[in-house]
Amino acid sequence: MLNIQWSGGWWATAGLVIDIAIRVFAVIYVPQNRKPQTAMAWLLAIFLIPYVGILLFLLIGSTRLPKRRREKQREINEYIVQSTEGVEQEPRPPEFPPWLEPIVELNRTLGSMPLLSGNTAEIHTDYAASIAAMTEAVGTAEKFVHVEFYILSWDKATEPFFAALADAAARGVTVRVLLDHIASVRTPGYRRTIRQLTKIGAQWKLMLPVQPLRGKYQRPDLRNHRKILVIDGIEAFTGSQNMVDRTYNKRGNIRRGLQWKDLMVRFDGPVVAEINALFVTDWYSETDELLLRETATAPHRKLRHASDAQVVPSGPGFDLENNLRLFNALLYSAQERVIVTSPYFVPDDSMLSAITNAAYRGLDVQLFVSAVADQAVVYHAQRSYYETLLRAGVRIWLYEAPTVLHAKHFTIDNEVAVIGSSNMDMRSFSLNFEISVMLHGREIVAEMREVEQSYRELSRELKLEEWLQRGFWSKILDNTARLTAAVQ
Repeated sequence: MLNIQWSGGWWATAGLVIDIAIRVFAVIYVPQNRKPQTAMAWLLAIFLIPYVGILLFLLIGSTRLPKRRREKQREINEYIVQSTEGVEQEPRPPEFPPWLEPIVELNRTLGSMPLLSGNTAEIHTDYAASIAAMTEAVGTAEKFVHVEFYILSWDKATEPFFAALADAAARGVTVRVLLDHIASVRTPGYRRTIRQLTKIGAQWKLMLPVQPLRGKYQRPDLRNHRKILVIDGIEAFTGSQNMVDRTYNKRGNIRRGLQWKDLMVRFDGPVVAEINALFVTDWYSETDELLLRETATAPHRKLRHASDAQVVPSGPGFDLENNLRLFNALLYSAQERVIVTSPYFVPDDSMLSAITNAAYRGLDVQLFVSAVADQAVVYHAQRSYYETLLRAGVRIWLYEAPTVLHAKHFTIDNEVAVIGSSNMDMRSFSLNFEISVMLHGREIVAEMREVEQSYRELSRELKLEEWLQRGFWSKILDNTARLTAAVQ
């Protein structure tokens, strides 16, 4: 009996020592090189559920990619800087806003890409028409087609695009395809899509594969979220749209009637080389094949209504959060108006301060989000910020259900537009590889204003009085989701 009691006491003592050790380790290690809100969220998880919390932290607590992948990113960055040296020295026109020059330099320092003039941008807001435009572009290819999508799926909506890829490969065009591993695996029809890519003769690779038995592993939720199509280095598409049916072919979406609304932009001009450089970077990361000959900057052309454009890459391959720094710099530089469209708006403390400060300064600040969403945790985390935003004077527009407004862009005054794949949430800032294109030009901003107005006509403005009346349990759910959003 004494032996049993002693044994039980020994295990209790050992458990207490381990529990204390975990907490001491967490307090010392977790806050290192992390944002305070992220560190606090992890510490809360570890202190409330020590064993589960520490296991989760060890599994997904680091946003760093394997060393070799980070080295490849640096190699590409150095090449881009060297090959574009002096390009940005072209004199700025008189109408170029002086506050924009430091932001251009910031982007150059962080992402290596210069600001290039002489580009045209064609906006596509209709989902089917966007796929049709990309399909038509593939049909003109003579040398290569570079396809990179977070989700790529062969279905009824995308079948013409795949057929165009097959025709291109048949006439001798090199077709290279990248698709995110986890995102595509989770999409219905994944195996059918892979078989189709092999059948048409495309060179395809999975991005950030989680295949530990094959020696390929990193934090599972570090994903490549970019959407890129490049044709011969002459024209390129990028934006928010995945290459998949508007419902994503998921039963839950179809049952709820959810359909996605996105925005893609077709570019031509020198910026195409920068967009292609991102594909080259990602291709090198997955294959060890370096396509440097395809990163040269296209010659400048004098085009009517041309825009300046600068590609800003971001993701865990970079040491700093490039997209967050760009967004915040623009928010603090705005003089008149800020209009943001983001399906997942979960800002960190720095962005929340930047956007509310813009409103407190008397600027016209508006946010377009969806009234419905496909991701419950992110949706409720986003809602937890509405009261703070509304009290600051930010106007919030809820895009009508059952459409999921998935477009990702924002405009600053009448000068700058940013379009790309990046949400304004902590996942896009730290965990996802993203592409953002900063555009300067009153013509392109005017076109984006028309897009924003089309959203406004199909949206309902949320008022503070209404929001404060929501139920108690709704508030609890929103605030709980907000805590989990900070755990990175």
